[in-house]
Amino acid sequence: METTVSAIGAQLLTGRRLSEVETTRVQQEAIIHEVFDKVLVGYSVESVSLTPGETSRIEIRLVPWVDVIHAVHVDVTVEGMPPMVEEMARRDLADVSRVFGEGMQGLPVAASDWTNGVLKRSLQRYMDEHLPEFRADFDVVPGDETRVALTVYPRLPVVRTIDLSMRSDSIPNFTLLAHRQEMQDNVNMMIGVPVAFVERHEAEFCEAFASSLDAAPSFHALDLHTVVTMRPGQDMSVMSRSDTKKYMIRLEGWADISHKDADGRNTVFRFHAGKRFSPRDEFFVQTDLAPQDVKWTWELGYARHLADATRLIVRYDMREKEFILGGEQELGRKWMLRYEYRWTDQMGEGAIRYRLHDFLSLEYVIDKEDKWLRVIGNF
Repeated sequence: METTVSAIGAQLLTGRRLSEVETTRVQQEAIIHEVFDKVLVGYSVESVSLTPGETSRIEIRLVPWVDVIHAVHVDVTVEGMPPMVEEMARRDLADVSRVFGEGMQGLPVAASDWTNGVLKRSLQRYMDEHLPEFRADFDVVPGDETRVALTVYPRLPVVRTIDLSMRSDSIPNFTLLAHRQEMQDNVNMMIGVPVAFVERHEAEFCEAFASSLDAAPSFHALDLHTVVTMRPGQDMSVMSRSDTKKYMIRLEGWADISHKDADGRNTVFRFHAGKRFSPRDEFFVQTDLAPQDVKWTWELGYARHLADATRLIVRYDMREKEFILGGEQELGRKWMLRYEYRWTDQMGEGAIRYRLHDFLSLEYVIDKEDKWLRVIGNF
């Protein structure tokens, strides 16, 4: 409106003598009144006041037509997003109605079209601050109670693929397969979601996926607690680790390479089931199976955690009626030192283990008679 009045005033007044403008001031005010009143929609010109000068001042008073906007209702549609993402986006847009209320409330109904440019700029500033990963369009249905249909849709880049990994250090990894499809369905809902939105809400996504897994009856029975981490991107990776502080259940197998005194036991499978009675104390039962001679060994044991990375272990071989003493020292997440002494054959055995993968490790083993390489699979 101000720009329009400035254009009219410049056309009438610029370059004219001040004395001439003073003499015809009332006439000029009438012309400005008539011209501006014709281009106005929703308002009528009540009065025009002209103050001549090198920089002249024009003051106009307007009155709205009878019908004005008393309330603005905004209906938000989040296009193409799953319910969880839609809920997050709506939360980010919680007070978006303020943008339209401030721009339109009290405006004459007939003048609502005048505000489109201002509303677009105000809405863009709001989106940049509250939901920058989405674009927004709106349609206005003017009236005493004006309705605004606001549609938001994602900006590129979006998540296109998701690589899911599920791991546990407390239970056999294969037991997680029963929940893999459910977890895959959960994380797949992020496909098509803007990468930047996933990054901004990463903690909330991780917490939701972890809670969904932990709610399973089998997880509840073992008191498993899940931590989910992710690496957002167009090709995204998600890792869940489910562990319990009450139990230690493991299944592993190993194959010895070039071990001269293996006694036909180059391949062994070991099952370990333990109960933790405190964060540092574990009682367990352990059995080994050598498929070559179908020979089972059974052991009862106790492990004491001296520190997070240090364990002392006492095992009793129920077949040989002898004790086995040992210890483990983790050196970061990849490396571990191991030692055990067996009274059965009066033999000590030391090893250094390197974790290639969550499912595969290598050990270099040495005793007083031999040295060999052991390949260990963690199931």
